[in-house]
Amino acid sequence: MWSLAWPWALLALPLPFIARKLMSAAPSLQDAGLRVPSLSVFSSLSQRPDKEQLLHWRFWIAAVAWLLLAVAAARPERIGDELEVPVSGRNLMLAVDLSGSMDQKDFELGSRRVDRLTATKAVASDFISRREGDRIGLILFGERAYLQVPLTLDRETVKVLLMEAFIGLAGEKTAIGDAITLAVKRIHDQETDGSEQVLVLLTDGANTAGEIEPLKAAQLAQQVGLRIYTIGIGAEQIEVSSLIGGRRNINPSADLDEETLTGIAELTGGRYFRAKDTAGLQDIYRLVDELEPVDEPEAGFRPVKSYYYWPLAGAFALAAFLAVVSLLQNLAVRRLGGELADVG
Repeated sequence: MWSLAWPWALLALPLPFIARKLMSAAPSLQDAGLRVPSLSVFSSLSQRPDKEQLLHWRFWIAAVAWLLLAVAAARPERIGDELEVPVSGRNLMLAVDLSGSMDQKDFELGSRRVDRLTATKAVASDFISRREGDRIGLILFGERAYLQVPLTLDRETVKVLLMEAFIGLAGEKTAIGDAITLAVKRIHDQETDGSEQVLVLLTDGANTAGEIEPLKAAQLAQQVGLRIYTIGIGAEQIEVSSLIGGRRNINPSADLDEETLTGIAELTGGRYFRAKDTAGLQDIYRLVDELEPVDEPEAGFRPVKSYYYWPLAGAFALAAFLAVVSLLQNLAVRRLGGELADVG
């Protein structure tokens, strides 16, 4: 659909005619004359168009140029079809534990047993794919915390860099407090514009490294409005071979500090979840989707492309043509004047 952004600019169309009516005509030289011995120098003028005819076609070219200029000032534009634009004011950070204990193979993916990080990658990737419209960032932490991906709408990049992470990349220990502090810093540095701030932190242990205690970091998160959902990952019981023969059951999540993770979540207005297997981890991420829903697309946006430059270019081209014609005529008159001077 075509329209004019500033249709009132077309009111300028009659301005040249109004100005012509209001301005007085130039005085004509009735008594001017030139005495020459011969009319031969005027033979070249016999082939020139009549003055009235010349003014006639120049008038219409100038009128078209002025029309194009007025249309350009009105800014013609093409309005596209209505689009649905997902609008979300949420900044969502993911913090994933890469400590050595994440190598424990107590999860199943399909029909095979996998380590905790592999299961986390599979489930978290699906979660990221569903967060259309959210700005997502990725923090990887072990003995230290690193910002792997700053907040971005590019979900594919976040998924790729998550899949490339490996156990021990950030050290063998677990710095939960530093991971939360890094998320707080990134949120504080970000232009939030009143956006909701969420951190989903996944770990399988307790805070054994770092400079800031987890609960102290949670207090900082509370001050900047960062809501934290903590996920404790790891099976409660697996069967292993005994050194004296036979098999016995052990708890591979004995080091998981659920009390601290619960305190972090409650202090910041979030929730603590316990993921004992892959299905439970998937349910947790789906529940986070429900607690932090993606905003529904808002209809009503129509892309607009302006085309004012086409009539503007046409007006300039016609004006340049008239200027060239006028220049050539002036040169012809000067040459004729020179010939008359030689004859005289």
